[in-house]
Amino acid sequence: MDRNLGLILLLLLLCHKGSGEFCPYGCQCFTPVQVLCADEKMMSLPKNISRQVKDFIVMTSAVKYLFSHTLEGSPQLTKLIFLNNPLQSIHSQAFKNLTELQELEISGNPLDHLFLGTFSKQGNLTKLLLNFNRFQTVLPGMFDSLKQLETLQMKGNVISDLPAFLFLNLQKLRVLDLSQNKLEGVKKETFCGLEKLEILKMNNNLISNFTSDTFHNVSQLIELHLEGNMITKLHDGIFAVLTELQVLNLRGNLLTTFSDKVFGFEGSNLSELNLKGNRLTELSSLSSLTLLTNLILSSNQLSNLTGDIFRNVTALMNLDLSENQITSLPETIFNDLSDIRTIYLQKNNLSTLDAKLFKSQEFIQQLYLSDNQLESLPEDLFDHFILQYTVRLHGNPWKCDCHIWYLHDWVLENSKNMEMLDRVVCESPDLLKKQAVMSIDKDQLVCHLSRDEMSDLSTCSLQASNGIMIMKCKVDKCSPLTVKVQFQKDDGNIKEYVVKNEHEPSQCSNETLIESPI
Repeated sequence: MDRNLGLILLLLLLCHKGSGEFCPYGCQCFTPVQVLCADEKMMSLPKNISRQVKDFIVMTSAVKYLFSHTLEGSPQLTKLIFLNNPLQSIHSQAFKNLTELQELEISGNPLDHLFLGTFSKQGNLTKLLLNFNRFQTVLPGMFDSLKQLETLQMKGNVISDLPAFLFLNLQKLRVLDLSQNKLEGVKKETFCGLEKLEILKMNNNLISNFTSDTFHNVSQLIELHLEGNMITKLHDGIFAVLTELQVLNLRGNLLTTFSDKVFGFEGSNLSELNLKGNRLTELSSLSSLTLLTNLILSSNQLSNLTGDIFRNVTALMNLDLSENQITSLPETIFNDLSDIRTIYLQKNNLSTLDAKLFKSQEFIQQLYLSDNQLESLPEDLFDHFILQYTVRLHGNPWKCDCHIWYLHDWVLENSKNMEMLDRVVCESPDLLKKQAVMSIDKDQLVCHLSRDEMSDLSTCSLQASNGIMIMKCKVDKCSPLTVKVQFQKDDGNIKEYVVKNEHEPSQCSNETLIESPI
């Protein structure tokens, strides 16, 4: 046993000795090619980095300066990361020997400038991340030597302006992130040379408008992120050159109107459009967006939508109209949306729904109608759905009378499809207020005639013959009714009878009261 223990200790000692040969003091070496230094007391970079190391990461250290000689002994590095350090200055020749570098990140530092020529020897660099520093501008020519660069991120700085032709030599760039800066605008010349750019992020800046030719040099864009700016208007055709665009995010701007004319007069390849959190009061036709699958219009000020607003938008799968001011929806508004899976209408002012509103939505999976002003639902509203689906109806002022028989029966039969079922409660009458609809007996859901209706006896007649009393009433429509009749006999006893008409609305029935008091 002692011999085995000694062997184990010897192996551990050898492993530790081997690790120490290539791992600098205060750092961690997970593999011979990876070194992580995260020592808060480390004032300068270690000099004994093994020539095997390819990835060198320095984070949360005390390093403030990178001098011209700091990294001259590590020309083999392919990945270099400085993250959350107190870096204040980088010498223009600090990276001169790192010609094999493919990925460089300098993020989370109080660095407010870079000298021209800092990246002059990084011709093999494919990824450059300069996020969350304090850069106010970038010097012209800063990126001229980075001809292999594919990803450039400068988010989270305080850049207010970019010089023209800054990216001229970045002809292989595919991703450019300028988000979370102080940009007030960009010009056509800003994007010169970016013919292969696919993803452009300028969200969370101070941009208020664009010139008509702003995007002419980035016609291959697939994603464009403009959310969180101050855009008030988009000119017709502003995105017309972006024929490959699939994702457009305009969330959280100041738009009051939107039209598919911003994409020109030809069809668009757009699949996702986010307009959440603007000030939209008007939405024009979207009929040219035939490939659109996701449309987010929530948190705006929409109150009225035309019946043809989604005409030809046949690929739509997800539609979010929640948190608007919509009071009603045209019967035909969803007719072309036969493939849709989710419709969010919660937190509007809907008081009525047409019985045929969802007749084309056989494959719907989520329908949210919560927090509206609905008092009842028309018959057959949900009867067209054939797949497993989820419905939300809570937060509405349900009027629990004969007009919610359909809702009552549907809730009982489809409780597995309901979310927050216990919150679907009656608002009126007072006798049933705050009671869950599913807990109420159907006999309690009765309609009482108003005083005006009770005083108008011209539609009813009462006849007595041979001990038989006959009451006949003329009605325009045979809706579901519960009729209660009370008779007071000579001895003062009162008997109550109940007649229910549960036939189809197009049918009426004759009923006979027999001596069976309830």
